[in-house]
Amino acid sequence: MGWTATTGFAALAAEARARLDALLPLRLPKGTLMFHPGDAAQGFVVVLEGRVEVFLTGATGREILLYAVEPGQSCVQTTLGLMGGEDYTGEAITATDCHVVVIPKPLFLTLMDDSAPFRAFVFTAFATRMQDMMLLLERVAFQRVESRLAGALLALARDDQVNTTQSDLATRIGSAREVISRRLDHFARRGWVRTDRGRVTLLDPAALRRIAAATEG
Repeated sequence: MGWTATTGFAALAAEARARLDALLPLRLPKGTLMFHPGDAAQGFVVVLEGRVEVFLTGATGREILLYAVEPGQSCVQTTLGLMGGEDYTGEAITATDCHVVVIPKPLFLTLMDDSAPFRAFVFTAFATRMQDMMLLLERVAFQRVESRLAGALLALARDDQVNTTQSDLATRIGSAREVISRRLDHFARRGWVRTDRGRVTLLDPAALRRIAAATEG
């Protein structure tokens, strides 16, 4: 049984599945750079295991996490690059050890032309990813930094522990490390969190949930 049997490609015709199953999965260690700004898309990456994070870096050097690609999800920048010829504007790095398959550009374009189920998978994944991007824009534009930070802490917490740096939190919510430091100090004074080097302990998750639900106006 090939890798397509456990992915969204299971509905493809036998010939298309056989061509995809002939592609050998790759193991990528955590921290692998998959593409950076200016690169041209060479193939459509299917994540079988793990998580790939895509970042955008501004002129000041500040980064924002655009989205993460996990099993069953797609990279919108790759889809745009393969279909529209656009070079990458972001940077993708494996956040964990990953197991991936790369569908070469010629095969990707052939399947887009010849296989309706393949097109449906690509366009559905693309639409879902674009919806995620719109939600990110909405949060950055209209949600307070405190709300975004509280939401990120709750999402990252395991047993009320968040093991990450202030720089990583800033990248995740589209802010600056100095801003995150001040907001965490404020949360700590209120008794909502305790901060240590590389760790945030959630002392009052209920309070953080109230903050995360708040928006401007």
